[in-house]
Amino acid sequence: MTEDTMTIRQMCDAFEVTPRTLRFYESKELLFPRREGQKRLFTRRDRARLKLILRGKRFGFRLEEIRQLLDLYDKGDQQLTQLSRAYDIAGERLVELERQRDELTTAITDLRDQMKWGEKMIASIRQSKKAAE
Repeated sequence: MTEDTMTIRQMCDAFEVTPRTLRFYESKELLFPRREGQKRLFTRRDRARLKLILRGKRFGFRLEEIRQLLDLYDKGDQQLTQLSRAYDIAGERLVELERQRDELTTAITDLRDQMKWGEKMIASIRQSKKAAE
């Protein structure tokens, strides 16, 4: 093993993922570690790809979108195609996240209003019970 490669354990520790996660990404052809017997050795390229995979997942990109973006890296146009497509997908995802945020804001406001109403109802019922005693 050289400094340019990392074992599965080192990758897990460095990126806070599980071995299962790395094997899953490998099975989906997102990562391509070198094999030495049973040992997987991850290169700098694998580390860069994993960083992009995890970032894409955090933003809510689908694995297929991430795979397609990673495949565009070798297009030979100084990443113009890859960056342009990533920008388009990010714009679509941003619209969706903002829509979800707006829905959550509305739901939170409605829930707070209902809780205030419930609080008043509970206080009123308790007061009625005390008056009846």
